[in-house]
Amino acid sequence: MKLFSIFGNPVSHSISPIMHNLALNALHINGCYIKTQLEDGSKIIDKFNALKLNGANVTVPHKEFAYELCDELDEFAKDIGAVNTLVKKGNKIVGYNTDAPGFYKAISSFEKIKSVLILGAGGTAKAIASILQKNALHVEVLNRSEKRLDWFYKNNFAAYNWDTFKIKNYDLIINTTSAGLRDNLLPIDELILNQLMKESRYAFEVIYNKTTPFLKLATKNGLTHKDGSDMLLYQGVLAFNLFFENKFDEKEITTHMKGAFDLRY
Repeated sequence: MKLFSIFGNPVSHSISPIMHNLALNALHINGCYIKTQLEDGSKIIDKFNALKLNGANVTVPHKEFAYELCDELDEFAKDIGAVNTLVKKGNKIVGYNTDAPGFYKAISSFEKIKSVLILGAGGTAKAIASILQKNALHVEVLNRSEKRLDWFYKNNFAAYNWDTFKIKNYDLIINTTSAGLRDNLLPIDELILNQLMKESRYAFEVIYNKTTPFLKLATKNGLTHKDGSDMLLYQGVLAFNLFFENKFDEKEITTHMKGAFDLRY
């Protein structure tokens, strides 16, 4: 039997096991996908090997640990310094990033976006910033502290901490922080975020299955907005196919995985 898992902290809220197990069952694959809460990200490969996994997904806050510890990386994961998918290949564990294409497909209904503000500077922010930059959008990043912004500076993004940021107009505001996941906090000061949203058209929250304070404020300001459900679905489809050397039809996997969102309540 093939065994897969998701690693993260927290991980109890994740519906990735439902998504992947639905696909495994529908495609008649002898396999199972589980949750593994991991507090120390530096142990991610040790845990992968101890569980004898064939593949895994990685969520916050361990995507950068996974990047550092893989035996090999695909080119995109190497560029952005973050991994959300691990695949066992022989004696090696190869790291990929499916967050970026998953996100980009999730915002396909957002029209005529030219400027974007990303809140947060972790692995998810790097993936999103990179795919948007590759598609010729102007991207800026705002993070609480300066210490995580070096990658963005090196890759030609305008990046700010809370002390250096000045309010501008953006078409799309994206929250990649964990604010609102286990609490009722906003990712930045409410007055600043409210001002930003008054001049924006779209908002995207990477957290799914919860109406976060960020989404509530977006609703209050009349923004067209989405949570992270579609991003989760699309990155999951890509990850699942990587587990099986891309031999399945993406549309078929998507059809099976979508059922998880009907069961989540």
